[in-house]
Amino acid sequence: MTRLVEVGYLDDESFARTWVESRDRARPRGESALRRELAQKGVARQVVDDVLGERLGAAAGSDPNQAAAAALIERKRAALSREPDDRKRRQKAYALLARNGFDPDTCRTVSASVTNDDVGEDRHDADR
Repeated sequence: MTRLVEVGYLDDESFARTWVESRDRARPRGESALRRELAQKGVARQVVDDVLGERLGAAAGSDPNQAAAAALIERKRAALSREPDDRKRRQKAYALLARNGFDPDTCRTVSASVTNDDVGEDRHDADR
């Protein structure tokens, strides 16, 4: 084990950083979901705190949770746009974000964006 750590094969911090980057790119998750996943993988709490702190610092003025939430909503925009009622569409978006570990403030802020007329206009244009 000592040899593996020396050569860098067992590096929890590097693993956690790579895991978070991969999640942000492929399957965006909120901070609580990332914490839970890394804890299940056996990564120490302090390492998780450090890596997620770096994630916040690297965002330079923007919230990485909101960016990840917006990416998830964009990925699911077609399915959400099938709901004609703005209120229900917003509820579905909020539920999607909550299931993926985003905090309530992020869910509320980002789900509000799916009620904008940009989604609804496409649907109304098709009805005309």
